[in-house]
Amino acid sequence: MNIDFHDRVVIVTGAAHGFGRAIALAFAERGAHVHACDIDADGLAETKALGDGRVDVHSFDVGDHAAVQDTVARIEATRDRVDILVNNAGGVRGQVGRPIEDISAADWQAIFDVNLTGAFFMSQAVVPAMKRQKNGRIVNISSGAGLGISLTGIQAYASAKAGQIGLTRQLAHELGSHGITVNNVAPGFVRSNPATERQWQAMGEDRQAELVERIALKRLGTPEDIAAMVMFFASDHAGWITGQVISVDGGK
Repeated sequence: MNIDFHDRVVIVTGAAHGFGRAIALAFAERGAHVHACDIDADGLAETKALGDGRVDVHSFDVGDHAAVQDTVARIEATRDRVDILVNNAGGVRGQVGRPIEDISAADWQAIFDVNLTGAFFMSQAVVPAMKRQKNGRIVNISSGAGLGISLTGIQAYASAKAGQIGLTRQLAHELGSHGITVNNVAPGFVRSNPATERQWQAMGEDRQAELVERIALKRLGTPEDIAAMVMFFASDHAGWITGQVISVDGGK
């Protein structure tokens, strides 16, 4: 299966490291004009350097509605279109699992802002261009936590990822008549960034071994495994697939 994105305009959020960087580079390798977005400017600079001249970067917070609208407008102006959006920005924002009674309103909202509200704001910003084109792809990156429970024990993370899956299905039905597909990739545990590396080390050898043993393929995944599923959803091969959630987790 030959997947090519020559001259497509692609926006990838959370592209400073991990899944987002792998996704951005996979699009660039296939000929796309990639706009990598993240709040982490230093990480974005590294992504840009790896992008072989096909990656532009934009540093802003996806939970900031005004910043999202301004950035997407500037991206659209460069080539008068937006073909693909990957809502990958997310994470736990430095939080750890705690009892429900210890969670502040601000802690709860911070995780929702990046994992769910950001996906809504970004989708809202790109849809007008996609409707004019009568074509578009939106791919959301959720988590196994959105389908079950979170290994982190963080209530807001599991809830926000479940909410993102609901948003995926709702937007798929709203936007389908405009030629826009909306799908979701739910990764399993992958050592993809500093936060997941800390989580892995905190498990200890016994729990690490237990986690791997529960995976059918008996190995952890890589960011490239997640990027491969995104490439399919974003491609012409997935033109009659929408509202779907695919677990990329090695088999559970």
